[in-house]
Amino acid sequence: MTTTDFAPLPEAAALPKVRLPQGLLLLDGALVEPLDPARRIAVRDPSTGQTITTIPACTPADVDRAVAAAHRCFESDAWRSMRPLDRGRLLERLALLVEDHADELAALESLDSGKLIGITRAIDLQFTIDGLRYFAGWSSKTPGEYITLSPLVAEPAVYRAYTERRPVGVVAGITPWNFPIGQAIQKLAPAIAFGCTVVLKPSEETSLTTLRLGELILEAGFPAGAVNIVTGYGHDVGAALVEHPLVRKIAFTGSTATGQRILAATAKTMKRVTLELGGKSPTIVLADADLDRAIPGAAAAIFSNAGQICTAGSRLLVEAPVYDRVLEGVAEIAQTLRLGGAFDPATQVGPLISAGQRDRVAGIVEGGVAEGAVAVAGGATGAGEGWFYRPTVLAGLRPDMAVLREEIFGPVVCAVQVADPAELIPIANDTPFGLGASIWTRNLDRAHLLADRINAGTVWLNTHNVLDLAMPFGGNGLSGIGREFGSAAVHAFTEPRAVCMRLDPQAALR
Repeated sequence: MTTTDFAPLPEAAALPKVRLPQGLLLLDGALVEPLDPARRIAVRDPSTGQTITTIPACTPADVDRAVAAAHRCFESDAWRSMRPLDRGRLLERLALLVEDHADELAALESLDSGKLIGITRAIDLQFTIDGLRYFAGWSSKTPGEYITLSPLVAEPAVYRAYTERRPVGVVAGITPWNFPIGQAIQKLAPAIAFGCTVVLKPSEETSLTTLRLGELILEAGFPAGAVNIVTGYGHDVGAALVEHPLVRKIAFTGSTATGQRILAATAKTMKRVTLELGGKSPTIVLADADLDRAIPGAAAAIFSNAGQICTAGSRLLVEAPVYDRVLEGVAEIAQTLRLGGAFDPATQVGPLISAGQRDRVAGIVEGGVAEGAVAVAGGATGAGEGWFYRPTVLAGLRPDMAVLREEIFGPVVCAVQVADPAELIPIANDTPFGLGASIWTRNLDRAHLLADRINAGTVWLNTHNVLDLAMPFGGNGLSGIGREFGSAAVHAFTEPRAVCMRLDPQAALR
């Protein structure tokens, strides 16, 4: 398939055509076929279930080619001697190209993932462009220190040391299906900024925008091997990256179960890891909250992107005096949200990523109802050919129910009434996850004191799911290891090195 091929949209109203990438891998500065071109993965539109195209199903041998290219580039004199500002210019050139092709990339993202076109245009692509520019600026700002030493044994000498941060080496960026192009940049941009080279492996569910990004990377003039892209399944391609001896860092976003397997595998070679995993984030609504803001805020926290967000507010903890009103308000919003295809301007909630994910969500909800939970809203799949699940509000829950403890990754919120304010923190922290949380209140003192005690990497006050590239992001417990964004990225993609020297005081007198 060439860049002149187009796929018709399933909904013809908004956009007439979507440009598809060539379906070639980016390896060592060229677009190439995999070693076995016959191995393919079908790409389906979640809004209709129809097949759009196919992508390569690479093998470990393709991974070896990609890693070898990244390693050669990293070890080359040209890459090592490249000025940090020039690495930043590479990212800026890519940002300009992404900006030029933003509408095309947004449409491709929506077709591939089912995300609403308004969201991919306004949020996903803007985040992608901002991410490239943000880390382009970081490329020349790697910090170091100068230290005066105090040796344990006195001698007629002066000791000094300086520290510097060195790139870790070849980075394997393994990205999820819920924010495909944004996550690709989240791995690629800081790695390049700080002098690493990269092999990207997008989810087999959503590889199209990453493949198109590879074409733009080539156009931007990145050195051969600086960025490489392979597609395929996690059990062979992802595993080959994790186990490859020349890969020195894994930057992974995805499920907790996969993150645990990665962590166990990397123990053999002590690879560096950043793992951004699952969550079961609480949305805490206090009795004094502005309910006109808190109720739609709580609904948006879970129903945005059909609940397929790692920080989704999937546990709604409400103080007893306002519980009935909040439950009724969120349920009313859930019942009125319109399901539909990604390109229908009237759509408010799109499809889930796959039939398997839809069935998984349905199974967890059915299990909760069988255990005694009550579906106040939703609790059923949507009509039509796509993979839809209705926004769902569950009540009548017990703390031991799986639906309240497992990450569902769908538009399902579990509402819990909290009668005793002293129980808010124990209930909020009664989870092995620790990714996000939000608190809705007019009481500033209470907001900050509660935030201080919640086990989460990010706590929002009177808002939810607000991310910024300058703010570190990541989780505790089963939500992962390490942080992305902001100055934390320096530590994620570099390692410190100290250089110690002995100076002869008499040299200054000669």
